[in-house]
Amino acid sequence: MPDDRRSGRLGVGTIGAGRVGAVLAAALAGAGHALTGISAVSDASRERAAAMLPDVPVLPIPEVIERSELVLLAVPGDELPSLVEGLAAAGAWRPGQLVVHTVARYGVDVLEPARRAGAIPLAIHPAMSFTGTSIDLGRLAGTWFAVTAPGPVLPIAQALAVEMGGEPFVVAEPDRAAYAEAVDTAVSFSTAIVDQSAGILEGIGVARAGSVLASLVRSAVENALARHDAGPVVDGGGTTIDGADDVRPPGGDR
Repeated sequence: MPDDRRSGRLGVGTIGAGRVGAVLAAALAGAGHALTGISAVSDASRERAAAMLPDVPVLPIPEVIERSELVLLAVPGDELPSLVEGLAAAGAWRPGQLVVHTVARYGVDVLEPARRAGAIPLAIHPAMSFTGTSIDLGRLAGTWFAVTAPGPVLPIAQALAVEMGGEPFVVAEPDRAAYAEAVDTAVSFSTAIVDQSAGILEGIGVARAGSVLASLVRSAVENALARHDAGPVVDGGGTTIDGADDVRPPGGDR
């Protein structure tokens, strides 16, 4: 697609129509990229793909990859290494193809089988809890995206995060496990605390306990976050960053 490349428009294929994959594919489509296909196995994932991406064909994984210049791997972390290796063994990856995964705990080393075939490895993780619905598209605006990539192609990963509405920050390869631990801790503890508090209120007959707690929880969380939000963001290389206004989309300006 030479014309698409000149305009910065990429053919994007998505492996996995879970809550993350469908939403990020829709976000990339909103940024002007062409969605070439999506893989969806379960009934729930097919329904999600139909709701979020009604005009995108559901295809087998090898066909999605064959059609795409950028392949978005939105699969569970436990499945990612074997998937990448298996596709490499089948000769699916192509030189120059962008391969992006969304797993918090992995950097780009997990994509080494694809890189050996000439693909360009990128790790992009939005620090957000997903519902898998159109609500998430609005929530992406201003969400921070952890990006890891080889130095020469790091601007591509940053630009893709910006195009999806986010703010990129760099996490070094050795720090991805610690980053994932921070994300898991925030999600699990906040969910558990809300469930526990709501359960207590429901136990004494309070209706709509979630709504009752909403302002309290949000303000408490915002206050706690503010205590850790002084100064610029520091990326994984020790460089301060204030955002990515100077990052250009892959392939040039649009």
